[in-house]
Amino acid sequence: MTATPKPVIDTSRPHPARVYDWLLGGKDHYLVDQEVGEKLPAEARGNAARNRAFMHRAAAWLAGQGVDQFLDIGTGIPTEPNLHQIVQALIPSARVVYADNDPIVLRHAEALLVSTEEGATDYIQADVRDPEAILAHARSVLDFDRPVALSLIALLHFIPDGDDPYGVTRALVDALPSGSWLVLSHGTADQHPELENDTKDAYKEGAIPLRMRSRAEVEPFFAGLELAEPGLVTATDWYREGPAPVSERSGFYVGVARVP
Repeated sequence: MTATPKPVIDTSRPHPARVYDWLLGGKDHYLVDQEVGEKLPAEARGNAARNRAFMHRAAAWLAGQGVDQFLDIGTGIPTEPNLHQIVQALIPSARVVYADNDPIVLRHAEALLVSTEEGATDYIQADVRDPEAILAHARSVLDFDRPVALSLIALLHFIPDGDDPYGVTRALVDALPSGSWLVLSHGTADQHPELENDTKDAYKEGAIPLRMRSRAEVEPFFAGLELAEPGLVTATDWYREGPAPVSERSGFYVGVARVP
């Protein structure tokens, strides 16, 4: 493998991936990220954990359906179990491509690239707003003649309306073959209206764009797709197998939808 240049990390500015790491109790963040996290409502930590648990359930369910290729954009700093660990435990030959725009994630890419012998994992540092670059790399690892699960977890609420999050998502989904899946979670104030201003203010002080969206605004991300049961719901209300999670406010809308 060609040596990768050491990424340049701006430790003077917070980044959503590192704030999320702090919320999940990780240690791969800086003081500027912690300061944003500490200004967020206390409920934010629980919401991050509930969102992460949704990802675990969705990835395991898809692998259980035989889906063995995943493209995870907005990967974040590795927090075990990672997506590839979940799916490869069920399908050892599964192939996973990760993408994130935070240089610190590249430093942790080795943890993301520890695959089973039968399977494969890969990583690209890229921004979701450049879908063609991500797709070009993903095609070198994944077979786009077979179904691929596209994972956009806790990402799109950091894409402002001016950057066309719906168009970006559509460009990615349109590249997927029939039978593929979109797994998406999106931050919302619908469940915590009393916390909306404090949440917005905390991210604004950190110069992090935040565009929480209502259920009606999240629905268009799934346009033309077939939502799997239970549909577009809150994070703790989505499950398919095993005991149901405790139904709590989560601050996220989530859905898993099939590409017809």
